[in-house]
Parts: sequence; C-alpha cells; structure tokens
Amino acid sequence: MADTTKEEDLDRLKAALWYAVGQIVDEESLKRNRNATPQFIGALTELVWTQIENVAIDLENFSAHAGRTTVTTDDVLLLARKNPDLHQLMEEFIEARKAKAGKGKGRPARK
Repeated sequence: MADTTKEEDLDRLKAALWYAVGQIVDEESLKRNRNATPQFIGALTELVWTQIENVAIDLENFSAHAGRTTVTTDDVLLLARKNPDLHQLMEEFIEARKAKAGKGKGRPARK
C-alpha cells in the first residue's frame, strides 16, 4: 500500500465521515418525509468532526494525566460521566464483554 501523508489520511477520514453522515441523514429524511440539503450534511459533518477531535484530545489528556500512553476503557467512562444514560450503557457493555471474555479463559477440561 502506498505511503500517505497525515493530511491525506485526515482528508480520507473526513470524506468517509461525510459519506456516513450523508447515509444516516438520507435514511432519516426518507423516514420523516423531509429533505436535507448538501450544505446541511456538510455542516453536520463539520460538527461531528469537531466533536470527534475534542473527544480524542480529552482521552489523550486523561491517559497522559494517569501517566499512560494508551487510552483505556476507564478513560472513556470518565469522558462519558456527564451523560448518565450513555455512561450506564457503556458500563453494561464493558461488563458484558468482560464476562464473555472470562468464560473463554481457564483451563481446558481433562478427559
């Protein structure tokens, strides 16, 4: 695969986000019998992009404050603390994943 610059990678990510936002807006527009202009989709994409950047910065800062270079689930839960419903959903998801992973661990049964 060809090497790309950071700017090219960001452009590709933003284009993919624009496409995904456009798909969601189109689907919702059809459900509600409404129209959305390309300008609306572009503005919504910019809003989502800015929010993603802010979340990424916060997560990096949380992990750096803890002296780590890796973002953990605890960092993500800390970020979600101001939205109790989202926080609860995330905690339930994490617990379910841990429980599922725990079942797969252990020693195989002897015959």
